[in-house]
Amino acid sequence: MMILPASRSTMRPQRLRFSALWWGLLLALSSGLGACSGSKSTFTQSGQGSYYADKFEGRKTASGTTYRGGKLTAAHNTLPFGTVIRVTNPRNHRSVKVTVTDRGPHAKGRIVDLSRKAARKIDIIDAGVAPVQLKVVKKKR
Repeated sequence: MMILPASRSTMRPQRLRFSALWWGLLLALSSGLGACSGSKSTFTQSGQGSYYADKFEGRKTASGTTYRGGKLTAAHNTLPFGTVIRVTNPRNHRSVKVTVTDRGPHAKGRIVDLSRKAARKIDIIDAGVAPVQLKVVKKKR
C-alpha cells in the first residue's frame, strides 16, 4: 500500500495546532525561567524539627562557636553558617528567627535542630519533635 502525502490544506490545522502548542510551551518556559533568574528565590522547607539536648551546652559547633541554649541558634544540614532563618510551628503559628551555627540534625527525617530558647518560643519543648516550616530571612554574605 502506498501512502501519499496529504495536501497542504489538510496539513494546516495540524501545523497551526502544533505551532500554537509550541509557542505556548515556549512562553510558559521563558516566563518561568525569567522568574527564577530575575527575582530573588527564597529557600523554604517543611518537615520535622527538634531541639538540642542539654548535654550539648558549652560544646563547640561545626562553625566553631560554642553552643548556648539561651541563644537563638539552629543546626541545618546544608544552609551556610550565619544564615538567618524563620522557623514556624504550623500548629500554633508561632515563629522565631534563628542563626544557623551548626550542622544537623543527625536524626533521620528531621530538618532542623533548635536551641532550647528558640524551641521554647515556638512551643515545641513538650513535643520534642514537631512539624516546622523554614524560610531564609537573610543569607550569609
